[in-house]
Amino acid sequence: MTPRKSRRKHSVHARLNVPELTRAGTSLKLEIFSEEEKIGTMTIGRGSLFWRGGKRQRRVRVDWTRFAQIMDTIAYDA
Repeated sequence: MTPRKSRRKHSVHARLNVPELTRAGTSLKLEIFSEEEKIGTMTIGRGSLFWRGGKRQRRVRVDWTRFAQIMDTIAYDA
């Protein structure tokens, strides 16, 4: 029996914008794909993150406190 190669389902492309670490506008942009189809874009900044679903026009702002609450719910309440 030969071992099967597993194909990755998800991939992430990253773009880092750091004009100066102490200034506004510093961000990390992550484009997230599932089986080569874009499922969303997350832009991470100093004060919050923004999420835009794959084919959506509007992005949603999530502050860090809310993000922590969402992640705690997913990680610990499931």
